Amino acid sequence: MKLLENKTAIITGATRGIGKGIAEFFAKQGANVAFTYNSSVDAANALEKELNSYGVKAKGYQSNAANFDAAQELAKNVLEEFGSIDILVNNAGITKDNLLMRISEEDFDKVIEINLKSVFNLTKAVIRPMMKQRKGSIINMSSVVGVKGNAGQTNYAASKAGILGFTKSVALELGSRNIRCNAIAPGFIETEMTASLPEDTVKGWRDAIPLKRGGSPEDIANACVFLASDMSAYITGQTLNVDGGMLT
Repeated sequence: MKLLENKTAIITGATRGIGKGIAEFFAKQGANVAFTYNSSVDAANALEKELNSYGVKAKGYQSNAANFDAAQELAKNVLEEFGSIDILVNNAGITKDNLLMRISEEDFDKVIEINLKSVFNLTKAVIRPMMKQRKGSIINMSSVVGVKGNAGQTNYAASKAGILGFTKSVALELGSRNIRCNAIAPGFIETEMTASLPEDTVKGWRDAIPLKRGGSPEDIANACVFLASDMSAYITGQTLNVDGGMLT
């Protein structure tokens, strides 16, 4: 029996990196996957095809998670197409790093809007169907930076720390309806984004991690499968640090 058999998941920002890893692992565990993407149509088509090859139903939706109405529309479409929404993974996010003295108001607002408001938008959109079903698992992608802060990332840290408070509050509000809400705080995860960094920088980061390596999208995806499945039926309101011991 696959861990996510007959469950339908919405995953935001799934055409690359961590989101793509989650989509692939969910499909392998039997979940039907509705995923969103912003602009990469070719990557979305390729992912849809790949996920379908695992024998599940998969569909990509071009949708801006930061737009409230678009999130409502997405949930409505997924419900019509798939029949249920059992899992939501709020993964969409961006960075616009700079020292506080140099961050523009626009760069602050954009990061909050895409990283934090999107979590509100999508969660708000799925809670009604989840309450009707009397079950659901919401997983919010935070960051090690949201837990401990980081110089040069005040906007990103604020958005990711906001997710932690939001997660706990949702867990308290919806626990009586058997809807669980947890956060994952990834550490240094090696993706396409980090591949362009200088090797010395990456080596320095790896050396500072107790497990002596960067994480992979698979490491995050495995944690997501656990929190999405009935194996974690008694876990809600928690932040799972998947960081190789960085915060130890």
